[in-house]
Amino acid sequence: MKNKNRINIVTLGCSKNIVDSEYLIAQLSGNSFEVVHDSNDESAKTVIINTCGFIKDAKEESINTILNFARAKKAGLIDRLFVFGCLAERYKNELRSEIPEVDDFFGAKNLKEIIRATGGNFRDELIGDRIVTTPSHYAYMKISEGCNRNCSYCAIPLIRGKHVSEPIENLVIQARKLAAGGVKELLVIAQDSTYYGLDLYKRRKIAELLKKLSEVEGIEWIRLHYAYPASFPDDLIYEIRDNPKICKYLDVPFQHISDRVLGKMRRGITKKETYSFIERIRKEIPGIALRTTLLIGHPGETEKAFDELKQFVEDVRFERLGVFPYSEEEDTYSAAHFRDSTSNVKKMERANEIMSIQNRISGELNHAKKNQCMRVIIDRIENDFVIGRSEHDSPEIDQEVLIYKTGTDHCSAGSFAEVKIVDTDDYDLYAKIFV
Repeated sequence: MKNKNRINIVTLGCSKNIVDSEYLIAQLSGNSFEVVHDSNDESAKTVIINTCGFIKDAKEESINTILNFARAKKAGLIDRLFVFGCLAERYKNELRSEIPEVDDFFGAKNLKEIIRATGGNFRDELIGDRIVTTPSHYAYMKISEGCNRNCSYCAIPLIRGKHVSEPIENLVIQARKLAAGGVKELLVIAQDSTYYGLDLYKRRKIAELLKKLSEVEGIEWIRLHYAYPASFPDDLIYEIRDNPKICKYLDVPFQHISDRVLGKMRRGITKKETYSFIERIRKEIPGIALRTTLLIGHPGETEKAFDELKQFVEDVRFERLGVFPYSEEEDTYSAAHFRDSTSNVKKMERANEIMSIQNRISGELNHAKKNQCMRVIIDRIENDFVIGRSEHDSPEIDQEVLIYKTGTDHCSAGSFAEVKIVDTDDYDLYAKIFV
């Protein structure tokens, strides 16, 4: 039976969108709505879709999801359909004319308007409150909105605006609330986390923020994502090195290594500076795991430039690596000034070639961990294994530690365990409880 008071929120895209949905859920719940998240529950009469508009594939997924729910509304299966987030922010007028079944579209930051559209009232006393949709032992913490970088291929500043840091005191309060709810691992996210504080405090304060968060009782691990390599703050290096609660893990999207391509991308860093930065990070923080993302097929990526990129991957031997093909985004500098001359087929061939190299490297790095002992956080229990992660692995995107069940009676989601690695493959580790 349909429930007019139940709202289904569907979240697409990145972890920053997850946080936005969690703020929305808290407000809706505070208005006595019953909220389900990313649910196949067909009893909700209202559906709200949080969309992504970053690259072509993400936009297509968002549009297809909207169309599916638009058909459901046309068939009388739901009463109301609202859309917000990045895609709606950027293409609101076009979407209104193309998909009239949607009751209204809202930008990425129009939380008050969405609440009002559902029939609720925005509650000031709930500002900063979230209802976590991830497993209860970890949560994303978005420390800023927008971006001040001028990367030529990226539409995020057009969608989300300029960088706006959340004050340290607000984030500490939020961390305390999350910890009180059982969160033990904070995944710190932003479009550019190393820029944090420049707008509010006139200097980079990401290291100070991480230190303050680590002092919150109950928080055991803090993991930093999306650190921009240019102008990387020295004090952050030392904080990661010296603070036992900060995971020896750093997510730095380098995107490319060819000076020609980096120049066209407007990344503000050179090949030589990139190698020097990586060398310093690994020297200053022994045992650090580096995750990066590479952008394949940007205008200017010749065969020679691609060969440089392959050599970069071979040289650095990243612990974690992801690849995505360039897609031309309207109104960006790249779209206005460069021709996208590399075919989609060629982009995918190059992406697959990079990942083939990375698969081998990952397998070799994993094999070297055999017989090592490590601390893991338990995410879930599944079939024949207790599934955990090391400090070198972020949930959803990185590898897992599969622990044989013998001796795991004390293990539960959110607990920590000492394990010994007994076997490996390219992207997972197999372990036994270390006694």
